[in-house]
Amino acid sequence: MRIIILTVLSAVIATVIAGCAVVKVPDATGGSKSDGTVDMSYEYGMFEKPQVQWDKALITARQRCQAWGYRDAEPFGRATEKCEAYNGYGNCVRQLVTRKYQCTGSN
Repeated sequence: MRIIILTVLSAVIATVIAGCAVVKVPDATGGSKSDGTVDMSYEYGMFEKPQVQWDKALITARQRCQAWGYRDAEPFGRATEKCEAYNGYGNCVRQLVTRKYQCTGSN
């Protein structure tokens, strides 16, 4: 009985330490109509392992660009990460990831 309890407890601890996989769909969080850019962002916690659906982010960015009179959008540069919250030990416990999309082609 002790072996089973220890095995289950070890599996739970390993899962917490390894982190939980979570699906993240970035939302439009900023940008500029005049510059033709859309910022797409998501947040994740310290123990989360984000599986990001960038394909859905591109659809949203395209829709925003089309509403502004552009035909399409494409990722521009790399995603940036910024710590949004720290714990008492100075470790980052919540990250904000943002990727900029450039609107392309005018109607």
